[in-house]
Amino acid sequence: MPVAPVRPRAPGIGSTARSGRGLPGRPGRWIVAVVAVVLGMVVAAGAAVPASAARAPAAGNPYQRGPDPTTASVAATRGTFATAQLSVAPGNGFHGGTIYYPTDTGLGRWGAVAIVPGYTARFADEEAWMGHWLASFGFVVIGVETNSRTDYDTARGAQLLAALDYLTQKSPVRDRVDPHRLSVVGHSMGGGGALVAAERRPSLKAAVGLTPFKPSGNLARVRVPTMIMGGTRDTTVTPSYLDGLYPTLPATTESVYLQLSGANHLFPTKPDTLEMRLLIPWLKTWVDNDTRYTRFLCPSPADPTGIATYRSTCPYTPTSR
Repeated sequence: MPVAPVRPRAPGIGSTARSGRGLPGRPGRWIVAVVAVVLGMVVAAGAAVPASAARAPAAGNPYQRGPDPTTASVAATRGTFATAQLSVAPGNGFHGGTIYYPTDTGLGRWGAVAIVPGYTARFADEEAWMGHWLASFGFVVIGVETNSRTDYDTARGAQLLAALDYLTQKSPVRDRVDPHRLSVVGHSMGGGGALVAAERRPSLKAAVGLTPFKPSGNLARVRVPTMIMGGTRDTTVTPSYLDGLYPTLPATTESVYLQLSGANHLFPTKPDTLEMRLLIPWLKTWVDNDTRYTRFLCPSPADPTGIATYRSTCPYTPTSR
């Protein structure tokens, strides 16, 4: 498939490349083990939010939620909203999972995020730590368990979209979710799945690939604002692989590409404030059209600590989309 013209990217903070073992479809052995992350389950995060802290939506942006962000607040392990969770049974196109949501019912509907794990992994073991964290910043989150642990990127992308459809149409929290403000996140093969979902549903507001592997092809058909995040010590989805994948995004697609210093392939499987202080502003910018968060991304990270490479299509204008 021809690759769309590539917009020149801003120079990165730095660059790095490593060789390493592969995923299915690449030379090298398959990933056959996952790292289980044992976390205490948090059912409700924090106390109810004072009215002064929650703030009503801004007059010019009905989707704005939460107080004015600071460098410290975007790096905090909890936002200002109390949260709860519920389980999802298998069916509806995916193998069930968990929903996390803000308990506040006075601010209207929330944007949503669907998250899928990597090859052979389970969301409950590897990405569940993100659930209450993201929900407390003002998102409804659905963590997706895949129909097969060996599903490839195309199947994982389809299951992300099925999960969003369930969330907005059938779930017990469907009345809390804005069906027009949806996004996807995935790790490894799931990161490829998030990019596939973005290809298939251009109405999505944001996509995030965490060390994404996409054996189904390049990103020439992606029109959704896309973040690609890797690690300089990833020997599975190497920096050189992502260096080649990122430029295949169309010139008109808003994007950011970054490499975390010293991070390996499994950095998204455990709580990581560095990852989240970049991911949260990305979701806030595109899902909530919240321009208060663009300063944490443009023209470069507000706090560059721990970031080896950073390329973006700044400035971002989310209200135009």
